[in-house]
Amino acid sequence: MATNPKNKISSSPRKQRRGLHHGDLHKQKRILRSHVADELLDKYNIWSVRVHKGDTVKIMRGGYSGHTAKVTSVDTKKRAVFIEKVTSVKADGKETPRPIHPSNLLVTKLDLTDPWRKKKLEDLSK
Repeated sequence: MATNPKNKISSSPRKQRRGLHHGDLHKQKRILRSHVADELLDKYNIWSVRVHKGDTVKIMRGGYSGHTAKVTSVDTKKRAVFIEKVTSVKADGKETPRPIHPSNLLVTKLDLTDPWRKKKLEDLSK
């Protein structure tokens, strides 16, 4: 019995990378997830959550590891998170925000001003 080739997910690294860089934005948003701290794990019963503007995160890897601050913006296309006071100095002396991949972050406090997100997390904790 033949299977439909559209239902098959390729394990080819080339096709995986292509899907990562040229895939639909609503699918790429799922990559913007970070692990949560133990307190949030116990409270909401979740391992990871999508990073939003206003969340408080701790950087776990890189030159800024151990730094805790709020997220200022999230770039879905570049899969990057920008955090307060995490900057790079350019050659002309200007400071620009430094992009950090969400896999290198730990969410310590959630921004629950969005009612949809708050309801979704409360439903998961039950």
